[in-house]
Amino acid sequence: MTHRTTTSGPLDPFAPRHIGPTPDEIAAMLATVGVPSMAALIDETVPPAIRLGRELDLPAPVGENAVLRDMAELAAKNDVRRALIGTGYYGCLVPGVIQRNVLENPSWYTQYTPYQAEIAQGRLEALFNFQTMVSDLTGLPLAGASLLDEGTAAAEAMHMVGAGSKSRLWIVSDRVHPQTIDVLETRAKAMDIEVRVADVFAHDFAAEATAAVLVQYPDTFGRVDDFAALAERAHASKAGVVCATDLLALTLLREPGAWGADAAVGSAQRFGVPMGFGGPHAGFLATKETYKRSMPGRIIGLSKDADGGPALRMAMQTREQHIRRDKATSNICTAQVLLANMAGFYAAYHGAAGLVRIARRVHGYTVALAGLLHDAGWQLEQPANGVFDTLRVGFGSFKATEAVARAADAGFELRPIDADTFGISLDERTDADEVVALLAALGVHTTPDEVRARADAEQSFGPAHTRTSDFLQQPAFLEHTSEHAMLRYLKRLESRDLSLVHSMIALGSCTMKLNATTEMIPVTWSGFCDLHPFAPPSRAAGYLELIERLCRALAEITGLPAVSLQPNAGSQGEYAGLMAIRGYHRANGDEQRRVCLIPTSAHGTNPASAVMAGMRVVAVKCDERGNIDLADLTAKAEKHSAELGALMITYPSTHGVFEDHVAEVCAVVHQHGGQVYLDGANMNALVGLCRPGDFGADVCHLNLHKTFCIPHGGGGPGVGPIAAQEHLRPHLPGHRAYTSEVGRAEGAVSAAPFGSSGILPISYAYIAMMGAVGLREATEVAILSANYMAKRLETHYSVLYRGRSGRSAHEFILDLRPFEKSAGISAEDVAKRLMDFGFHAPTMSWPVIGTVMIEPTESEPKAELDRFCDALIAIRGEIAAIEEGRLERENNPLTRAPHTAAQVTSDDWDRPYSREQAAWPAPWTRDFKFWPTVTRIDNGYGDKNLICTCPSVEEVAGAEALAAS
Repeated sequence: MTHRTTTSGPLDPFAPRHIGPTPDEIAAMLATVGVPSMAALIDETVPPAIRLGRELDLPAPVGENAVLRDMAELAAKNDVRRALIGTGYYGCLVPGVIQRNVLENPSWYTQYTPYQAEIAQGRLEALFNFQTMVSDLTGLPLAGASLLDEGTAAAEAMHMVGAGSKSRLWIVSDRVHPQTIDVLETRAKAMDIEVRVADVFAHDFAAEATAAVLVQYPDTFGRVDDFAALAERAHASKAGVVCATDLLALTLLREPGAWGADAAVGSAQRFGVPMGFGGPHAGFLATKETYKRSMPGRIIGLSKDADGGPALRMAMQTREQHIRRDKATSNICTAQVLLANMAGFYAAYHGAAGLVRIARRVHGYTVALAGLLHDAGWQLEQPANGVFDTLRVGFGSFKATEAVARAADAGFELRPIDADTFGISLDERTDADEVVALLAALGVHTTPDEVRARADAEQSFGPAHTRTSDFLQQPAFLEHTSEHAMLRYLKRLESRDLSLVHSMIALGSCTMKLNATTEMIPVTWSGFCDLHPFAPPSRAAGYLELIERLCRALAEITGLPAVSLQPNAGSQGEYAGLMAIRGYHRANGDEQRRVCLIPTSAHGTNPASAVMAGMRVVAVKCDERGNIDLADLTAKAEKHSAELGALMITYPSTHGVFEDHVAEVCAVVHQHGGQVYLDGANMNALVGLCRPGDFGADVCHLNLHKTFCIPHGGGGPGVGPIAAQEHLRPHLPGHRAYTSEVGRAEGAVSAAPFGSSGILPISYAYIAMMGAVGLREATEVAILSANYMAKRLETHYSVLYRGRSGRSAHEFILDLRPFEKSAGISAEDVAKRLMDFGFHAPTMSWPVIGTVMIEPTESEPKAELDRFCDALIAIRGEIAAIEEGRLERENNPLTRAPHTAAQVTSDDWDRPYSREQAAWPAPWTRDFKFWPTVTRIDNGYGDKNLICTCPSVEEVAGAEALAAS
């Protein structure tokens, strides 16, 4: 392989920047692997029958400067007006210290999910703050580390609180945000649950068994209702109560936990996260302790480390999909960590007093606007309990449609509600001049002084609705309200987290590759980040063009012509793909086709997603080489032929192997009337070489946060679009905001029409800069890198699975199980010891317990691959020393890893190995040392003593006083 630069190509070709090894290094790696050329390696690795045989039909690659010019033109085509549409999406002010030092900082956006907690304490503390913020504001004791968006959080909560009921009825207020209702209806249809949208106050819980009820507070039209009596009636009939709410409003309004809600959900977007045409944003869910074992998503808990010090970790992992599989309560395997971090830092920067000040300002201007509109003859829905930030206006000087049009001409985007009314939602960016300009567009003339006078007048929601409890009295929300303090806090937390800025993160199945700066730059441009997701399509011309181009490229890459970008995580892509299959069978009169065949090696999300899509999981065996057992698959396809809905496979397999019989596997399923769903987690081994649609896949989800360079963000955001064959196009996700354009029969799976649109420019730029040849070369180098590392390590460790010719795909598995017997060393010991070498461990104990799965990616230079191999070889030497008795079996550098600076600089060192071996086990650690900030964490203690929020100042003081005494 060579990187080609011609006089007709870009002046700043990107592919050589993205691909780590140089041509000379690639030649040396091929020699080590034992093949004469890249073509020979690919011939030995990828089954010839499924090879594409041509280059992808993509536009010629452009350079970094050219793609930025192109994207600037696309951003300029978006007609960004002042969005006062509301419905859960609001203008906000991103504090510069947070934008520059978190959102735009690769130390924050290139981290992985904090499975290795000892080197993720900074991000875990940020998430702990987020949980505390949500718990305090909602008045509920247990909050998670974020969910995907408000709509999906509502669906998760309704399932959670209604799971114990025999009823199949969800009652949803007709004053809930429309997109949330859309997501709920899609979810419920798959699970044979009835969603009834109604006036919740009129529902008779005693007469009709109800599983759960959802209310909005304040509601989508601005009204603030008293739900205490409703909650009491619901609970008397064993129905759960979920409240969709607004965190900023809750700084002034009585918290949902105080009036009886079992769970509160919403979006933290307006806490310093741009709208981004719909995402990514941190959804939230808070609930009672009762639901701690069924709560979806991540929970960060406080535990202790081996030295007895406080240490944070992801808690209660046994309740999650990767453990419980088809018995899981949710398929959510990620969070919106980067955005949750931003929201938590926003709250810390402003503190409780600052948030109240912002909320009072928003509320004051809303009341002033309402009063001035009313005085001018406009009719408003103004309930006795008042409004927070949203007005429903109608029957004024001119019709609602004309009012919306006049406001648009003046630069404002309002919400059309119906023929007679429209909505206005104010936000943090509103000031008196803006209110004056908006009123002028509606034919009402006033002055900024009059607006300010009305806004400053005493406002009250009444005693039943006014918040009286304190919130955010923890040190994190009191000590960082100056920029210097916040800057230092952010840097202190940043220093506790290992990310791609430090070293490779060789996580099998997770593809932690380069997230290039050029790809990231446009994300914060106003033309992309300030557009409301429900702005008229004519205002989003640039976004829609970018989306169309990206969909066209993904269709060509996958060989699947129909693409939906709506799923905003890989798990959502799985769900959306299976829902498309369900819709297809339903349309053909085959509602009974609900059996889903899934290999035993599949991702844990696969069976969980199948159950969520209303399917019944039947496991398919794998053979001794880790491949799908074709005989078992055939037998089960025949047994369930009349009910067969789908097969879910991952390709290359979860064992890192190209299975030769993949086309035959797909043919068996098609023969019995089923559809083939392909999990695209390993797409980094396919791009440009072969296409799922060509060898039998009917639908495939893609992880844009893996193969297509969107960063992992410390555990989110992700984007999981699906690509499908033409016959499934009518059954891809639809959305009420884009019904006419999309024309699809199925409902929404995410709250926004195009999911996490705000980060789609990243993948678009990556594909545009790489082009067909660059993408293929990236895949080839990913495969080469894995085989090179496997070759270097195979004399020290057993490589568990190989494909034909003894080759791996883009990842491989090392078997560490023999060391349990020979030296008392576990996979976890190896993972923790790697921290002392400055590395994050590979994927541990999946898909096989007691192993590690290594994926180097194409972005890592040969020197980094060698450094990682050298670390593993050195660790194998330490294991040998234990086996030979030169190191103690119970007290050695592996079982005591990781080692902190506090330990190795302590006057007390009682270990039978040296401080040097503990802390500087390799030469490069002398040049740069990443120190874990805590020792090995006690996971069991954290689950037995679940603490998921920060202590208040008073609690800290009390604990210090107790310790002193």
